[in-house]
Amino acid sequence: MGLDFSGQNLRGRNFKGQDLAGANFSYADIRGANFTNANLTGANFSHAKAGLQSRWLILLVLISWLFSGLSGCLWAYNGVAVSLVLTKSYQKQFAGWTALILLVVFFYVTIRLGLTVSLRAIAVAGAIVLAVAGAFAVAFAFSGTVPGFLAVAFAVAGAVAGAFAVAVAVAVAGAVTRCVAEVIALTIAFVVAEAVARAFAIIRDMAFSEGTARAFTIAGAVAGYVAFAGTLFSIYIAWQAMKGDEKYSLIRNLAVNFAATGGTSFHSATLTQADFTKATLKSADFRNAILTNTRWHQVKMLDRVRPGSTYLQNSQIRELLVTGQGQDKNFDRQILRGINLQSANLADASFISADLSEANLQDADLSRAKLKQTQLDATDFTGATLTGAFIEDWGITNTTKLHGVRCEYIFMRLPTKENPDPLRKPDNQKEVFQDGDFGDFIKPIFDTLDLYHNQNVDPRAIAIAFKNLAENHPEAELEIVAMEKRGDDNLSLRAKTAPGSDKSQLSEEYFDDYNQLKALSQSQQLLLIEKDSRILSLENMLTTALQQPKFYMQGDNKVSDISGINIQGSTNVSGIAGGGSVANLGTISGNVNIALNQLPDSPEADKPGIKELLTQLQESISQSTELSDEDKAEALEQVQTLAEAAKTPQENGSKKTAKTAITMLKGIFTGLPAVASLVEAGNKLLPLIAKLFGLG
Repeated sequence: MGLDFSGQNLRGRNFKGQDLAGANFSYADIRGANFTNANLTGANFSHAKAGLQSRWLILLVLISWLFSGLSGCLWAYNGVAVSLVLTKSYQKQFAGWTALILLVVFFYVTIRLGLTVSLRAIAVAGAIVLAVAGAFAVAFAFSGTVPGFLAVAFAVAGAVAGAFAVAVAVAVAGAVTRCVAEVIALTIAFVVAEAVARAFAIIRDMAFSEGTARAFTIAGAVAGYVAFAGTLFSIYIAWQAMKGDEKYSLIRNLAVNFAATGGTSFHSATLTQADFTKATLKSADFRNAILTNTRWHQVKMLDRVRPGSTYLQNSQIRELLVTGQGQDKNFDRQILRGINLQSANLADASFISADLSEANLQDADLSRAKLKQTQLDATDFTGATLTGAFIEDWGITNTTKLHGVRCEYIFMRLPTKENPDPLRKPDNQKEVFQDGDFGDFIKPIFDTLDLYHNQNVDPRAIAIAFKNLAENHPEAELEIVAMEKRGDDNLSLRAKTAPGSDKSQLSEEYFDDYNQLKALSQSQQLLLIEKDSRILSLENMLTTALQQPKFYMQGDNKVSDISGINIQGSTNVSGIAGGGSVANLGTISGNVNIALNQLPDSPEADKPGIKELLTQLQESISQSTELSDEDKAEALEQVQTLAEAAKTPQENGSKKTAKTAITMLKGIFTGLPAVASLVEAGNKLLPLIAKLFGLG
């Protein structure tokens, strides 16, 4: 249990570098406190109040007033520059019109496109003005031109300074409301503008004729109007910036960073699993802080913190953390590593290519969420809802927590107009995952070696290369668990590996061997096989896969098929994985007979049942002269598997097992001549057997 500071006045306290893991700061006043480099793992800051102390608050308000006054002076000068259009001097008129045009352009571009774009535009325009001003300076010996150019420079400076000043006044720790800040800036601007107008009046009375005096009176009025318009413009920018408009993020960031000076500092602190629920965090500094699984639910003024490069810099993410409402929002490609979204509503949200590693998604609603290529290493989905989510190529690992996930069905691909429900699992639209089924379904994805083949896939080269890899690395315990055809001529092979296997090294070695084998002629490949039936069997299955419109085989009988053909219930494919040996044919035949005898006879003498069909299939395999003894043994093992499954043919597990065995038999028969008696028997019997299992 950590230290207890709950409810205490900790304003200005220095906790720099201290170990405060598990400390309780709930309801504490931590304004101005310094937690730089402190260890605050698991600390409780719920209902705490961060921000500025009174002395810093007063100082920053005074500084903001100073900026507002400077803004008013600059805008008044802009008015004087614009008033030059009323003079009779062409040089001065040029300067005045230049200042007026640039100010109008600056106003328009800033409002429409943002401050950054307008500054770039003014920079280009200023360069042009500088060139023209230089030409006029040479021709007219600087007569009236240099002041005009300076007017342009002050116009830009006034606009930026004015916006910054009012934004700071708004942001400073909530000490003044937006309305008060605007009144302050506006009042100062009017005072300065009036002072300028009175100065022109005094000059008129002392040194100029009545006509000239009238002109200067008009000039003073113009100066006042421009100052008034400029101040309103500054207020508008400040208002939009503090609302979070990204067009004015430069002003907002400057204002918030300035207002955070002297506030509560969590700079470089460790805040893993810290809880800020309902805390007030204005003017807090979180630069370089570790915010893994930090709780921000219902935090106040999170938009007024200094976020640095943490995920708090994103306004959309801040809103999600505070409200827990991210339904139908787009978070594609966001870096959200370690974020705490416990119990958040993320239904229909999109996280395509986002990084959610180490994130806390406990009890979150991710119904229909798009998780394509989402990085999910060590992500905690405990109790989360994933019904209808799209998990195409999502990056789960063996550290991803899926305990208690609620999921009725899942989609293996993103939806399209042509196929709004792509590769639904379970395949049967009337079926749903029962409690615990989803974890069993997704489990084989952990610790697998994914071998993706494209561009003229060579099944024989794949079979040889995989056999070589399994023999060269017995410690990896390679076991083929999935095979999927993608597109017209692409194939994905998935192999289960032992924990800790270097999948990168295995993949590199496999493809080096595979590419060399592809370069060999067919005769050279055949010499390498040397009647190895295990390679031939795998080659046959790969060939079958590529010939099907859709093909997917899975080695774990707890995982449902994805489409087309599904192969399950086998710990290795054709004896390749682990180098299993072939049992004695007589023993296997005896086991098949025992299994068949346990099945009931058909109730209709003229209509064969499952027992009679499997008996015919057993006899056809045993009498075949086209199969090798190894293939016969494997085929009979599949008949035995069918006989065992036929004891409970209506159960989903039995159906899946039967489907696997039938597919395995088809793979074994594929390499035989089309006219072979066993092929004819298989073509006749296998569909009938499948029908009795309710497989179509």
